[in-house]
Amino acid sequence: MGVSRRNFLKLTGLGFGTATIAELGFDLSRAEAQVENYRIEYAKATPTICPYCACGCGLLVHTKHGKVINTEGDPDHPINEGAVCSKGATVYQIHDNERRLTKPLYRAPGSNKWEEKDWGWMLEKIAQNIKKTRDNSFIHQERNLTVNRTEAIGVMGSAAIDNEECYLLQKLARSLGIVYIEHQARI
Repeated sequence: MGVSRRNFLKLTGLGFGTATIAELGFDLSRAEAQVENYRIEYAKATPTICPYCACGCGLLVHTKHGKVINTEGDPDHPINEGAVCSKGATVYQIHDNERRLTKPLYRAPGSNKWEEKDWGWMLEKIAQNIKKTRDNSFIHQERNLTVNRTEAIGVMGSAAIDNEECYLLQKLARSLGIVYIEHQARI
């Protein structure tokens, strides 16, 4: 195979240009040193789902010594393939925020201030309120038909729970006679 004069000049110029660029003084040692100092080095990456909308984008939450240090899109997730929206990019702030509520707060009827309560008390109070509302609004019969329902309580599903949790929430709502059942994905 013969090399034409034009191809010879192209190859010579390419070789000369490559050698010149290589000798311009690009020092890769600083870049190589920075690679060793990644914040997520030795961190455990846990896949999870973004809690904001009904899309179900995948996230990787990096933890080190039990503390969340970084969140980013999961490149292996089939929905978002590593990309995240502006809300998904800020999901780190849900965990690492000094204003985040860590204890339940209760405001009594007619009160103007919130009180910290423990979880046991709050769950008991929620159960009492559900029972009271259900008992006061329960409809046994309508037009000579047994309906066994309440129209005073509604249930809202969440995009942050999986199918099994949605199933259990649906079963709980139906067992209480709740007919107004909705999900975040439809809103």
